[in-house]
Amino acid sequence: MKYDRSNITQNPSGFVLLSDFVPGVIQEIRYYSTYNFIGDRIDGYEEPCALLTKEAARALKTVSNEMMVQGYRLKVFDAYRPAGAVRHFVLWGIEDQDIRMKPYFYPDLTKQELFENGYIANQSSHSRGSTIDLTLFDMSTGKELDMGSPFDLFGVISHPDYRGITEEQYANRMILRNAMLRHGFEPIDCEWWHFTLKDEPYPDTYFEFPVSSAYLRR
Repeated sequence: MKYDRSNITQNPSGFVLLSDFVPGVIQEIRYYSTYNFIGDRIDGYEEPCALLTKEAARALKTVSNEMMVQGYRLKVFDAYRPAGAVRHFVLWGIEDQDIRMKPYFYPDLTKQELFENGYIANQSSHSRGSTIDLTLFDMSTGKELDMGSPFDLFGVISHPDYRGITEEQYANRMILRNAMLRHGFEPIDCEWWHFTLKDEPYPDTYFEFPVSSAYLRR
């Protein structure tokens, strides 16, 4: 798993705090916590906040506005992810024998299969700053919409087109997916929660500054 460092930069000038653009966003930044597929806070997550490129934040604001009218708020699990965090994932996959979170996040897969099946990559679109992991929060019930599987449950059940869930769960996925598509985001085929801005401003650049609001103000 060779890691290419030739296109990595520390410059955060094109990034913003998502909450400055979408004040009503709910943030549960999983890689700042220990409740994630590794079980530890991930390298580079110094604050539980979502950072994005300005372009992606603006586009997500339009998604939020549309969803608010329908009674939903956006709930974000991850946004910009430092390149160092991705290296943390890769080294965990290669060297670390710890599988304590396997029952919760990859019960039917081995670590090697997480990489082989595309759930974890050597370089992540998140590190380009215009990718978001999110769901919808129903303001009438005070709960997340039931999407048929939780965030970061790796397996076929989390593929957006998986039909082995209820009609309501599938319809909920489509509410999120269609709204994101309408406002310029593209999905991937293995995670219902993952979207990247189609016209992302840094398609060939990966960033490594920490997830921290203080870093943006330097």
